[in-house]
Formats: sequence, C-alpha cells, structure tokens
Amino acid sequence: MTEKPVFLDNAAATRVDERVMEAMKPYFFDIYSVASSEFGYSLGIESREALEGARKTLSNYIGAEEDEFVFTSGSTESGNMALKGVALSLGEKKGKHIIISGIEDFPVLHSARALEKQGFSVTYLDVDHEGFVDLDKLRDAITDETILVSIQHANQEIGTLQDIETISRICRERDVLFHTDATHTFTRVPLDFNQGAADLITVSPHTIHGPKGIGGLYIRKGTPIAKWMDGGFQEFNLRAGLENIPGAVGFAKAVELVTEGETKEIQSMRDHLIDRVLAEIPDTTLNGPRWKRAPQNANISFHFVEGESITLHLDMRGFAVSTGSACFSRSLEASHVIMGIGGDHERAHGSIRYTMGRYNDMGEINRAVDAMSEVVQQLREISPLGKTK
Repeated sequence: MTEKPVFLDNAAATRVDERVMEAMKPYFFDIYSVASSEFGYSLGIESREALEGARKTLSNYIGAEEDEFVFTSGSTESGNMALKGVALSLGEKKGKHIIISGIEDFPVLHSARALEKQGFSVTYLDVDHEGFVDLDKLRDAITDETILVSIQHANQEIGTLQDIETISRICRERDVLFHTDATHTFTRVPLDFNQGAADLITVSPHTIHGPKGIGGLYIRKGTPIAKWMDGGFQEFNLRAGLENIPGAVGFAKAVELVTEGETKEIQSMRDHLIDRVLAEIPDTTLNGPRWKRAPQNANISFHFVEGESITLHLDMRGFAVSTGSACFSRSLEASHVIMGIGGDHERAHGSIRYTMGRYNDMGEINRAVDAMSEVVQQLREISPLGKTK
C-alpha cells in the first residue's frame, strides 16, 4: 500500500483538526446570521454570543481584556492594521519614523515600504548571522520622531526567536509603541501579553491546525491606533466588514487544543531532523540558531543544488517542503531572510524549510531524511554548481 504523503510545511498552513471543524459547523449551517443583536431575532443574538464567546476564550488565554482583542482576516491584515493604523494615528502628531527588522515577513515588510511612499521614513535593522537583531543598534535607531518598532517574535523562514522582552523594555523606555508578529509562536512559545510583551501582537490559527481566513490583533488598551479600512463599525469600530463567526469559533477551539506536551514532541522531531541531516548529508548549513528558534522550524541549505529541485524531487516521493518562505513560490528573487543573515544567492536558493505539526511523527521524519539524502546525492551528481569534495 502506498504510504500517505508527508506534509512538512506546517508554517505555511496546517491540516485543520477535526474537532475544530466540528466546533465551526453549526455556524455555517444553523446559526449563520450576522453577529448582531440589534436586529432582534434569535439567530443574530446567537451569532453575536458565539463571536464574543470566542473573543473571551482568546482574550482569557493571553490574559487580556476582551476589548483588547480584534478579529481580522489573518496575520496579513493584522500586520497592516498595526503599522498603518499607528501611522494614521500618530504620523501627524508625533513623527513619521518606523523601525522594523530587515527580515520581517511580508505583511510588515511591505506595509513599511508602502508607508515610505506616503512620506514615512523606515529604518531596516540589520541582523547577525543567526537572525538576531542588534539591540544596541535598535536603541541608536530610535529618535524623537519614532512612533513604532515592529520586530517579529519568530522568523517565518529560519525560526529565530527574538528577545521580545528586552525589545519591549527598550521601546517603553523611549515611549515608542512596539508591535510583534507572533504568527509562528502563538501557543507554542510563551509570550506574556499581560506583562508588557508588546503594545500590538499579531496572532493567527492557521499554523496551529485552525482555519484560514481568520486572525487577530491584540491592541493594548490606550494604544493610539486609527481605523485604516473603511466600512462598517465592526470590531470596536477598528475593523470594517462582516465578522467571520465560524472562523472565530474555530480559532478559539484551535487554541484550546494546543498542549505543552504536543509542542515538546514537535520540537523533538525538529531536533532529530536537524541532527540527522547535519550528520549524514555533507555540505549542509543550518540557517538560524540551533536552539533559540521556533520549536517547529528547521531550515537547512544544501550546497551545490537548487532548493526548487529538491522540493520537486521530494514531492514526487510524497514529501511536501518549501524552499525558503512559502511566499517565494512566484518569485525568482533570493530569500531576503537568508541574504539578511549574510548568505549568498547559492545558499539562499539551496535552502529548504521543514516545519512540523500535530499530524507528523518521528517515523515520517526519518523517512524524509532518508529521501533527502538520496535526492541531494542524485542532484549533486548532475549539478553544474560544483561537486562535493
């Protein structure tokens, strides 16, 4: 019997847990009204109660008040809301300077670039060879015109975990707002929302076996932020558009299902993959730090071969991985993350990201490493880039 495909791209998307789907189903077929109680009919009231129940679950989880959690359509919208909402609120009052790291994911990176076209100045902080922000450079970059610092909790490609607590403290000392994108760490890596981790925090369930098309932005009470998308008065008049009630319910359920034990198992699979690949396949480089990284993430460059070729050959063998960020599938540009940590084009194009999830097991990891070893050896034999010594 053919073995089932092995999905190792859980940072891009995860299989939705059946329990999440069961929680969502009633809000597709039975309680499908808009989330409104002012219309006076019971379906609208039940929809509103479901939405606010999900909000309560999520706000309790992060130790926030319910009106500090805004539902969005996903991490992309949350990042846009954080940067553009603060820019609209403070740009004319305080200044037009924003600081981000040079390896941010596209929602923050491209929002910053869009704001530059509107007259804002942006400082793109360099990172070291493992992807860590230089905290002294951050301190030096902050000016009286700085209104926001946005630095991710974990990098989407190489998994680097930033020192969020220290970054937050630096921002508070300089009276600057701080946003962090916690898409790849939410529920997996502790982040104390209630003790000043950040003023704005992006979260999403699509990496923890929840639904796509839903996300959230934690906004600390009192944080100056303006509505950046016109329309209705939903989400405390910060986010226009009909609420995704099934998605919100699924988001809350997905968070409830994550356990510390599961995360430890995922990290064990990650460590095993890294150890075997580096020990058994020559001319490989681990991208990002060995330990201070997101528990599900391994990113390795295979020298003398193209990551695209590895990906295609692994796919033919039943293994799904990505070359760099999933966002690079339509681009021929080298990964800005690998280049940002000092890599060259060869290292960037030869990088493969493996991310594990709930439905992987150690047997799949061993099969994946065995397949990679064969694929890389075969590709190197015909590679025009060079031969291993």
